[in-house]
Amino acid sequence: MYQRSNNRGSRGGHAGSDRHPFRGRSFSGRGSYGRPQRSYAPSRRNFSRPNTRGGPKGQYIDVARFINKAVITEETERFIPEHRFSDFAIDSKLKVNIAAKKYESPTPIQDRAIPHVLRGEDIVGIADTGTGKTGAFLIPLINKVLQDRNARVLIMVPTRELAQQIEEEYWGFAAHLRIGVVTCVGGANINRQIATLRRKPNFVIGTPGRLKDVMERRALDLSGFNTVVLDEADRMLDMGFIADMKFILSHMPKERHTLFFSATLSREIEKLIGDFLKNPVRISIKTRDTAGAVDQDIVRIGAGKTKLDVLHDLLSQPEFNKVLIFGRTKHGVEKLSKMLAQKGFKASSIHGNKTQSNRQKALGLFKQNHIQILVATDVAARGLDIPKVSHVINYDIPNTYNDYVHRIGRTGRAGEKGKALTFIEGR
Repeated sequence: MYQRSNNRGSRGGHAGSDRHPFRGRSFSGRGSYGRPQRSYAPSRRNFSRPNTRGGPKGQYIDVARFINKAVITEETERFIPEHRFSDFAIDSKLKVNIAAKKYESPTPIQDRAIPHVLRGEDIVGIADTGTGKTGAFLIPLINKVLQDRNARVLIMVPTRELAQQIEEEYWGFAAHLRIGVVTCVGGANINRQIATLRRKPNFVIGTPGRLKDVMERRALDLSGFNTVVLDEADRMLDMGFIADMKFILSHMPKERHTLFFSATLSREIEKLIGDFLKNPVRISIKTRDTAGAVDQDIVRIGAGKTKLDVLHDLLSQPEFNKVLIFGRTKHGVEKLSKMLAQKGFKASSIHGNKTQSNRQKALGLFKQNHIQILVATDVAARGLDIPKVSHVINYDIPNTYNDYVHRIGRTGRAGEKGKALTFIEGR
């Protein structure tokens, strides 16, 4: 199948360190296990530099970082929350909606953050993807609006998919509570968004570019918004939204309630925290830079074989039942999706050249298991919560290691185990 490696060195270490050789099988591209061979952990001398770059301007990524075999131990750390949702000082109608979603115990970020948000404190939440960050801010902020129907909340996110995902979760928590919301993102009808904004909904969710657009059209006045959530702030920084973020926040009251969530913490993020927040409570649930529930490995493409040949053989195996494949370019992703469909696989794609409705349709089909394979550019690498993804395949190497981390974070979520495979050409 694909190359397997054993990490028997130390817990939590990378199997690819030069001190920890691994035994494995190299995928032969023949639709079966290749001839067993002894191999050693990849290092910079094992693979040429071009094969480990994510693109013309990508950083060098040591192939060893794509290998991390889970170590099975008898003891596992189990989080015991300090609260149940019924313990929080929130409106009883909101508790009913939470119970209807079958939520009983909060996740670690929810358990730690909700009490501080209820007290009106600024927070910085650092947590891995799939940890329940959305509920950590939606639950207490919906309660805030229930206490004061004039309260207005701005939620700023990097991508339209994440914005729409937050709105979807919002309606579960806010069902029957008569609290308005509008999502302002590109690729959707701006006139409809403006018409909803005119009704002054309590919650406005949006991406920086579209938020700035509706502000400049005088459809959104932020002077009455005393609460703002900056979700996936590191991604907004990576995508070059810092100027728009500053513009938007400059139109909000200086005395405001600010919630800041990020999967990573860097010097640039620390500067944003200093600029945007006042004496925030810091909550860090992040324990490592890659998802512990994700079994990571590489797939070497043998001589005389193509990536498409190897991919076909992998996808034909029954355990590859819900697969997210990442490619580098919009054109390449669309082409790969069509080739897989021609080979008989149920596949679709999401990328920037698709209309918003077509992207939402593809995501919906994948979430509901009507298709087996979703091929995507990195637009889908952050924020999306797609349940029970069995495998993430990096058909093209990501531009940066952070992109890799967020790609593989689409599997191994909500207590599930997942696998991530990265295609490597050459030796």
